[in-house]
Amino acid sequence: MSSSPLYKRVLLKASGEALMGDQGFGIDVAVADRIAADIADARKMGVEVGVVVGGGNIFRGVAVASKGGDRVTGDHMGMLSTVINSLALATSLRKLDIDTVVLSAIAMPEICESFSQRAAVYHLSLGRVVIFAGGTGNPYFTTDSAAALRAAEIGAQALFKGTQVDGIYSADPKKVPDATRFDRLTHKEVLDRGLAVMDVAAVALARENAIPIVVFSIHERGGFPAILTGGGRATIVTDN
Repeated sequence: MSSSPLYKRVLLKASGEALMGDQGFGIDVAVADRIAADIADARKMGVEVGVVVGGGNIFRGVAVASKGGDRVTGDHMGMLSTVINSLALATSLRKLDIDTVVLSAIAMPEICESFSQRAAVYHLSLGRVVIFAGGTGNPYFTTDSAAALRAAEIGAQALFKGTQVDGIYSADPKKVPDATRFDRLTHKEVLDRGLAVMDVAAVALARENAIPIVVFSIHERGGFPAILTGGGRATIVTDN
């Protein structure tokens, strides 16, 4: 394990469900504070951090479509959920005196700044944590795809996917106790095996831009900064 970080700039993708904690809905402030503490530790190490947060703890657009509703409207509602989560995480970071900005793919200037690639890179270069809200701003795209897209746009050296488990398994280890855990995979292997760590578009975009995907448990305090220095427990997806 190195004492210095392995990456200069990274994109962290956290699911909305991670913010629920043990609740069945909404945001557990203690969990948001814990995730913010890990991001703060990364910043203190000199790592530039962009963040994409999902919205599944509040609303999922696909749920509307599955019940016969309009998918586009449902996805727009889901995008708004990501804005709520982004504002919550930004609040937790600011409590730790971490300079943070929220950039939204959906224009809402009274609440946060609008996203542009130039603005994102500018804020990162000033040492600010940049939280990307509103997904891609388009329906039919998940926040996984948004994370891969933003990672490519800011020139991230790695895309960190915080999940419920400590890496990629051949099946859900909570349902299949003897599922195989992988330490290392290629993007092609993830796609060919249909491993459900991120959606196909996200993995393909990361592969096209040679961005490694690091999958780890977001529930372990200190996990994110530990992996940044070569420690911790994670699965690395890379073609190198």
